[in-house]
Amino acid sequence: MKRYKSEKARQNILRTYDLILAQWGVDLTERDLPGDFGTTHVICWGNREAPPLLLFHGVGDDSALMWLDNAKALSEHFCLYAVDTIGGPGKSVPSDAYFRAFDDIRWLQQVLDGLELDRFFVAGVSNGAYLTQLVCRAFPERAVKGVALAGTVPAGKPGGHWSVMMKIFLPEALFPTRRNMIRLIDKLTGENGARLVENELFMEHYTWLLKGFNPMAMSFHKIEPFTDEQIDALRPKVFYLMGDEDPFAKLGGKERLIQHGMNARFFARTGHAINQERAREVETALIGFLLGDTGPA
Repeated sequence: MKRYKSEKARQNILRTYDLILAQWGVDLTERDLPGDFGTTHVICWGNREAPPLLLFHGVGDDSALMWLDNAKALSEHFCLYAVDTIGGPGKSVPSDAYFRAFDDIRWLQQVLDGLELDRFFVAGVSNGAYLTQLVCRAFPERAVKGVALAGTVPAGKPGGHWSVMMKIFLPEALFPTRRNMIRLIDKLTGENGARLVENELFMEHYTWLLKGFNPMAMSFHKIEPFTDEQIDALRPKVFYLMGDEDPFAKLGGKERLIQHGMNARFFARTGHAINQERAREVETALIGFLLGDTGPA
């Protein structure tokens, strides 16, 4: 299976990836970690003496786009590692084994071992919120705390997330003209969504992601529901941040967090791009929870 729909799309996705990375305004290095399923690309920056924080992005985007608005503020408090999910459109490169018999936990363990992370914090947005919870479940002695942004607790029947995504992203994502891109961002965001549209480089990169990336390449990551016992174990460990206007919240995500009694904070007039729409508020909440200055509100 091809990740990119054309060579032109691949080149433009990677070109604009690097241009967005230059907008972060931080000193960084990039690493490629070999593993059983290919090489995993990791962006490293921040205070090397501070606690490590592992970061995961969502489906159909990448680390450069996801952490554009947060990279500098977080660098003052953490030693950061932003992972390009293997199979996604970023700089990680899956091998044939990824498409034959991928295993999320095995991949995650190899990333943790490659980065030599024995005790760390973890956070992620959307699908990255699921990976955050999976890391906390699978490696409870290593993952100290996690923050799940724009994501809910994985419960219920497997496979339902794909139908939810289709309801939200279609039809605009199929025809990523500028008008449809603006409509899609309007669907996904709250009152501060316009600031994403105002960043021309953001728009160019995101347009190329929708035009040129094959989202089925991410289908090898299986979202499996957690048991009640596994969810109970997450409750003191994971803090959930979600916007009230997030389409995923309206389609059951918020209700599920409340039903399971998870530690959660809901942001009014905020959508799915929560860490970009409410960057400073989200950073304050994340830093406070992970470093222990404040508890969940």
